[in-house]
Amino acid sequence: MVWSVLGVLLLGLIAGAVARLFVRSPHRLGCLGTALLGVVGSYAGGSLGALLFNDKFDLRKASTFIGAVVGSMILLAVWRLFDGARRRGRSRRR
Repeated sequence: MVWSVLGVLLLGLIAGAVARLFVRSPHRLGCLGTALLGVVGSYAGGSLGALLFNDKFDLRKASTFIGAVVGSMILLAVWRLFDGARRRGRSRRR
């Protein structure tokens, strides 16, 4: 059980770091934030891949890591989109 959680966090850290290389984030996240980004992206990307390709979510597959990176990149892009809109809206009020 403990090794599974550590494996998910390590996969999330690596996937989040790779995703942040491709998509710049508006804020500094740190190691924990990058790991959480990767874990959430892994869940989103793995679930989306399982739905699209009629496959099961398995951490031991290479496609899971690719899905985690893609899911993290999508998550970062959506975050940038909403953060940019929020910043533009805040500057108009002044």
